Amino acid sequence: MQPILKQKTILVAGASQGLGFSIAQASALEGANVFIGSRNAEKLKYSSMLIAKESGANVGYGVLDVTQPKSIKDWVQAALNQFGSIDGLVVNAGGPPAGMFDNLSDDDWQAAFELNLMGAVRLIREVLPTMRKASKGSIVTITSVSVKEPIDMLLLSNVFRSGVTSLGKSLSRNLASYNIRINNILPGRLDTERVMHLDSIIAENKGISMSEVRSSFQEQIPLSRYGKPEELGNLAAFLLSDKASFITGTTIPVDGGMLKSPW
Repeated sequence: MQPILKQKTILVAGASQGLGFSIAQASALEGANVFIGSRNAEKLKYSSMLIAKESGANVGYGVLDVTQPKSIKDWVQAALNQFGSIDGLVVNAGGPPAGMFDNLSDDDWQAAFELNLMGAVRLIREVLPTMRKASKGSIVTITSVSVKEPIDMLLLSNVFRSGVTSLGKSLSRNLASYNIRINNILPGRLDTERVMHLDSIIAENKGISMSEVRSSFQEQIPLSRYGKPEELGNLAAFLLSDKASFITGTTIPVDGGMLKSPW
């Protein structure tokens, strides 16, 4: 079977580890040229080598800080310089700090706004001229199941990832005439460093072990386990491909059925 992303160039933000890495890896295994970004140059170099070795794909990388407009411009231009085109973009960034309303300062709110919402706005804005000129493209945003069922201690994430999800839906209608698709993926409890960190906060706050926290969540997940990052990566690769050519404006949870909402 022919790889579904053969000869396409996919840009993946936040890809030196975690879900971004898994998406870049899945895209490369499906034949894409992949350009990854994050703030850590050493991690990027190592991750790009791992992906290239496993997949045999062409993998480039550039330092990217999504809170800095110039960094985004330079990163996208570096991808164009290396590969000459942009067929797909994955909007992804680390989550803001956990916290309840009374404990969050104006600086906390502003930092999360820049990281998650404006980072998404600027990444998408930067690739659109190239995609519009080519009359094609696919954008995937990585947000959170918290946009459907808010998580108490993740107030910043609840608010700004909801904004990103709404942005994706809104743009899907505006960009359809250019044959540019945009879809949102909502990660649930997947085995990533971010989720492990959040589990450790819960364990500390409740005075219980990490294994107890994990067991508690597994009881709420119909598939009775945490997800694997590559399970989300495979979905992202599909949405980025022409196999998903009639899918736009969707919001898809990857949560093992944990969400109770039918929408």
